[in-house]
Amino acid sequence: MADLLEIPPARLSPDVLNALLEEFASRDGTDYGAVELSLAAKVQQLRRQLDSGHLALLYDGNSEAWDLLPKDSAQLLLSGGTLP
Repeated sequence: MADLLEIPPARLSPDVLNALLEEFASRDGTDYGAVELSLAAKVQQLRRQLDSGHLALLYDGNSEAWDLLPKDSAQLLLSGGTLP
């Protein structure tokens, strides 16, 4: 079983959070719709979703990897469930 933790964005320094958001926004396969956005716009969009509670930042202690997930998906994984 994965050792998952939800990391509150406020617990990270602004520089670290920004670096994580930039890395996520530049991942291959990340889709932001029909219109291409700048990296800064993508990061701003992700930050708003984190701030509003629509996204959650999860850290997996087993793989030492992190990801952003919709809040409901994150809660399912944190409670021991699996994603479909």
